[in-house]
Amino acid sequence: MLVDRKCRALAGLGKYPYMCRFNEHLCVENVCARSPSRPSVGSMEPGIAFRCVAHLCVAHLNVAQKLEMGPMPSKSQPATRHIISINDLSDKDIETVFDTAQAFLDELPDPRVPYRIGRSAKIASNSILASLFYEPSTRTRLSFESAMLRLGGEVITSADPATSSAAKGESLADSVRVIANYADIMVIRHPRDGAVRLAAEYSPIPVINGGDGSHEHPTQTLCDLFLLKKKNKRIKNLKVAISGDLRGSRTIHSFVYALARFGATIMPMAAKGMELPDHVDRRLREEFGCEMVSAKKGKGDDSSLDALYVTPQEPHQQSLFSGPEIESNIGILDRKIDALYVTRFQKERWTDKNQAYPTIDRKFLKEPKYSEASVMHALPRVGELDPAIDKDRRAVYFEQAAYGVPIRMALIALLLNLKGKSLHRFEGGFERRPSPIYDQPRNVGASCANKNCIVHDQMESQYVRNKFYVLKTSAPNACRLRCFYCESDIEQFVVASKKNKWFSNDHTALLRADDQHPREHIVFPNKEAAIEAGFHSRRGMVAPGTPPRTRRRAKS
Repeated sequence: MLVDRKCRALAGLGKYPYMCRFNEHLCVENVCARSPSRPSVGSMEPGIAFRCVAHLCVAHLNVAQKLEMGPMPSKSQPATRHIISINDLSDKDIETVFDTAQAFLDELPDPRVPYRIGRSAKIASNSILASLFYEPSTRTRLSFESAMLRLGGEVITSADPATSSAAKGESLADSVRVIANYADIMVIRHPRDGAVRLAAEYSPIPVINGGDGSHEHPTQTLCDLFLLKKKNKRIKNLKVAISGDLRGSRTIHSFVYALARFGATIMPMAAKGMELPDHVDRRLREEFGCEMVSAKKGKGDDSSLDALYVTPQEPHQQSLFSGPEIESNIGILDRKIDALYVTRFQKERWTDKNQAYPTIDRKFLKEPKYSEASVMHALPRVGELDPAIDKDRRAVYFEQAAYGVPIRMALIALLLNLKGKSLHRFEGGFERRPSPIYDQPRNVGASCANKNCIVHDQMESQYVRNKFYVLKTSAPNACRLRCFYCESDIEQFVVASKKNKWFSNDHTALLRADDQHPREHIVFPNKEAAIEAGFHSRRGMVAPGTPPRTRRRAKS
C-alpha cells in the first residue's frame, strides 16, 4: 500500500492524480536501466507497468520531493493565477515581472545583442506550455514558445483552428478542459472579445491572454512598458503619442490603461473614425483619473488630435516609477514626446477594408517634439510605418519585439513558481473584485452590447452567462454594467423584479445587493423588452378586469 501511494503521488500531480508528470523517455530510461530483466514498456502487462513506476518512485524519492503533493481533487478549482487583462497585475506584480525578465537577460545573454536571450536554462524541464491560437500570429506565439524552450520546457501547439477540433464544432470551454490535461500552462489567442476570460473559468492550469478580439493584449503591454523603462529609466511622467487604429487595437487598450496607471500623458492621434472605444475612454477618465486637456495643433499633428489624457495623480510604486514628480498641466503641451507608438489598421475588425490611414515617415518625425521620441510598433506593419525609419536611432520596434522572450519567460516562471518566487494565487485564478456581480442565464434579460463578445458565440452558448459587474456611478440611484468577459459597458437599462414582476429605470435594487449576487433581479435593455417578457412598469396602471391579487402585487 505504501508503494502504491508513492507511485500515485509521483506519477500524477497531487491535485490531478490522473495527469502524468513524467514523459515516456524518463520512465523507460530509469526503470529499464535499473531492471534489465524487465520486458520493454510496449510488451508490459498493466500490472507490470504499474510496478515499474513504483520501482521508479522508490529509487527516485528526491524527484518526488520536487513535485507538488496535495490532497485528492475537490469540486472547487484549486488556487492558481490567470493573466487576462493588464489590470490583473498589480504595480508590484509588474515590478516583479520586470525584475525577473532582467535577471534572465543577465543570466542568459546573447553576447552580440544585449537585448536578446542567447542561451537556455533547465528550470522548466518538467513543464509543458500549450499554445492555443484561433487567430494568425507570428510574434506572440513564437515568442511564448521560444520563452518556454529557453526555460528548458516543452511546447505543444494548436496554431490553425481549421485543423483543430474547433472546426468540428468543439467549444472553447471543452477544448481548454481537455488541453489542461496535457500541459502545465496555457496561452490563448482568440478572435472573440472576452474569450480568454471564459477559457480561464474552465481551466485548472494558469491561462495567459495572447490577445482576445479587440479587448486586450496584456503581455504585449508588458513588453512595451519594459522597453519604455529601459529607454527612459522610468515609466512615471512620460508623454506618449499613439497613432492609428485605436478602436480595433487590443494592444492599445491594454497600453493606455497601463500608461494611465503610471501617471503618463497620453496623446491620441487616431485615424478618422478609429478613436478609442467609449468604454475605454470612460475608464481612463473616471477610473484612472485622467483629465482631458485641449491640444494645440502644430504642423505635424494629426488632424484628429483634439485633447490629451493627463494623469496628475501620484503612481503607486515609487521604486518602479522613479523619476521627476508629476508636473502641473502648465507647459505640458509644449513638452517633447518620449515615445510615439504606431499601430496598424486592424482590417480584420472592420467592414470597410479601404479606409484612409495615416503614415509615419521621416517627414513626420522632423517635428522638433519628436526629436528624442522612441518610435514603437507592436508589428506587423502593413504600410503605416515607413521602412526608411528602420535605420533611425529612434526606431526601437525590433528591440521591442525581442523583449517578448524575456518578459514571457518571466511570466511563465512566476506562474509556475520556477525561480523560487511566484505571483499570488487565487481561488478560481482571479483576485475577487469588490463590485457585486449580476449573473443570469444567457437567454434571460440583457446580453453584452458588444456583438463580438464571446457571449454571442453559438458554440459557447452552454457555457457563457449574462454576467456583469455592477458599478456605481456619480448619478444618484444609478449604476453601470460592465461585461464580465469583454469589459464593455451598458449605461441604459431597466431593472425588473422576478418576485414582484415589475421593472423600473431606478437602479437602486441592484446597488443594494452589495454582498450577494443580485439574481432576484433581471436586467433588460429597455422597457419594451421587459414588457415583452411579461413585466410591468412599477408605476404603471393596472388594466381593467385584473384580479384583485394581481392588482395588489402591481401596486406594491
